[in-house]
Amino acid sequence: MPRYCWSILLLLLIPLAGFNNESGLYTVKLNPAAIDADKVFLLIDKSDYRMYLYEDVTLIKIYKVVFGSRDMLDKQMQGDRQTPEGTFHISSKRYDGRWSRFMLLDYPNEVSWAKFHQRQQQGILPANADIGGGIGIHGVEYNSGIRDAYVDSRINWTLGCVSMKNGDVNELYDVIKVGTPVVIRR
Repeated sequence: MPRYCWSILLLLLIPLAGFNNESGLYTVKLNPAAIDADKVFLLIDKSDYRMYLYEDVTLIKIYKVVFGSRDMLDKQMQGDRQTPEGTFHISSKRYDGRWSRFMLLDYPNEVSWAKFHQRQQQGILPANADIGGGIGIHGVEYNSGIRDAYVDSRINWTLGCVSMKNGDVNELYDVIKVGTPVVIRR
């Protein structure tokens, strides 16, 4: 198993309490040339509205983020406005007219499908439910009046994606690559 996978597993067991604005990890400016993109992964913690950018086992930056629905449940189906939980990977990246940058996650993946089918079998979801897709990390929708203040104020507004300030998503875009692991947890 690659070294970063062990790092991800370790991070799932470590609580992230204790980080605060004074840490400097919110304001550090990244130098993409100094970061090994092959060792980068993202940990997104829905409960504290934060994205943690790691290079190997070193936390190098913390970003503020927002999600879909305020109740923070795991995504169950298309249209529920929930942000999925689990381990994903960046499957593509693009410049985007609405959100500045868009980094698509490989949701639904095998684990997502298994949870979806289990919920259908348990009667939690209707048999004709659609799992959804198109979940990614992007900036705010400036032309619709959604600004960076939404992120600072923890106003969840997406349909299930992870939204960041536009300056932050632009910076992150230059650091990560297709295939970067992304862990989303509550």
